[in-house]
Amino acid sequence: MYQQHHLPDEDLAYTVLSDLKRVVREYATAATESSCPEVRQMFTQLLNSTLKLQGNLFTTMQSANMYNTASPALRQEIDKQTKEYQQTQQKTSQYLQQRMGTAQPSFMQYGQSQQPQQQSHQPFYM
Repeated sequence: MYQQHHLPDEDLAYTVLSDLKRVVREYATAATESSCPEVRQMFTQLLNSTLKLQGNLFTTMQSANMYNTASPALRQEIDKQTKEYQQTQQKTSQYLQQRMGTAQPSFMQYGQSQQPQQQSHQPFYM
């Protein structure tokens, strides 16, 4: 005789959340690799709607105590990572300028305007 097995709600929610995270990565890759503007727009729209679904599920899981958030990170660690990413961004921009002979990409203008806030040793909660 056939027996039905039901996953607990928490396990089912984690499975769906994991799948949504994977789908977000796939849509982001598809959008960035699309050369056709219409296809790129379609994947961008799918990405945005999937991000909303993922965010709603996360919020629901968190409010139902089904999801434990990460441990706090020190502000100085976040600032250190931010600085490293900005340096990588600057190197990438310089490389592109040398190869393409173009003006500074807009992402660098944004990244350079983001200065780390005052360093403190207090935890930063995500």
